[in-house]
Amino acid sequence: MHSFQTVSDIRIEPGGAAKLDYYVDGLCRNKRVAIVTDKGVRALGLLDAGVESLRAAGYQTFVFDKVVADPPEAVVLKGAVAIRKFNPGLIIGFGGGSPMDTAKVIAHLCGCDQPLESLYGVGQAKGPSLPLMLIPTTAGTGSEVTNVAIITTGETAKKGIVADSLYADRVLLDAALTFGLPKSITASTGIDAMVHAIEAYTSIREKNPISDALALTALRKLRGAIVTACESPDNVEARGDMLIGAMLAGQAFSNAPCAAVHALAYPLGGFFHVPHGLSNALVMTGVMDYNLPKADHWYAEIARDMGVGQTGVSLIDEMQRIKDATHVPQTLAAVDIPEDAIPMMAKDAMTKDRLLMNNAREMTFDATVKIYEGIAS
Repeated sequence: MHSFQTVSDIRIEPGGAAKLDYYVDGLCRNKRVAIVTDKGVRALGLLDAGVESLRAAGYQTFVFDKVVADPPEAVVLKGAVAIRKFNPGLIIGFGGGSPMDTAKVIAHLCGCDQPLESLYGVGQAKGPSLPLMLIPTTAGTGSEVTNVAIITTGETAKKGIVADSLYADRVLLDAALTFGLPKSITASTGIDAMVHAIEAYTSIREKNPISDALALTALRKLRGAIVTACESPDNVEARGDMLIGAMLAGQAFSNAPCAAVHALAYPLGGFFHVPHGLSNALVMTGVMDYNLPKADHWYAEIARDMGVGQTGVSLIDEMQRIKDATHVPQTLAAVDIPEDAIPMMAKDAMTKDRLLMNNAREMTFDATVKIYEGIAS
């Protein structure tokens, strides 16, 4: 049996975020809108026109901009308290994966009285949520169409909340919001989205024909757009293809979950605050090499669909070419991770059962150490 779910309402318009009053229509019962974002997005002025349009249309707005990368529980709870006090009828998550994940959890916490610590795991978030709209400003996480939020618990550990109540009620894709992204973020978030699609296509437990079709389409769009978007940041077509590709990959992996690339990437973010997309880019080809004996046929299908060759190795070569062409860092040393941290990271990666159970080949501690050693310097 296969099943597939996704967000029911997706709007695509370059420049659309400047007309938020139009895009929130029908979602907000009390004309009070809370926006969850981070200081970087706010400082770039990406919100200004949208907030102005809401106010001009008679909405009251409250902006919570305290989100940080790898959002810790304390920030989520602080946002929930402040937003509950404001009493909104709609929550908008505006930014990259961290603001969107935070907004999902806050919408849930404000919609019911379930405590945060009871939400972790699969299907534990049960109460009603406030209406939620998500607007991504990076083309990578696909968080706008997933039912997953990743929260940092304690010093370094990350936990996932996976529940259908986290799906947004509406998504807006506005390619113009991504024009100002630095080349390094464009590259690493784009590679992150490609990893989502590749891992969905090779996800052994929940692989399904709809996710497969979305993953292949995502990879074609992303492969064609990522280098162009890095070299011509205001190319609206390339930026649009990246946003749509990241979203399609998000729909794919939300139903056919990610695997060992993500499991090995998490410790880089948890212990050393390497951005999530870059963490995935660093470990991606090493994990794919390791998976080859079990995933070769699937990798070959992707390679043929992308037009880059006939074998699994040709897909790995193409991903390496994209890493080289976009100049993302390729060693642990380049992101200031010392070699003596490898055993600690490998031990942490092996605890990510939620991800490892989906991997095409069973991942071992020794293999994880070898993969990290292969990119040490």
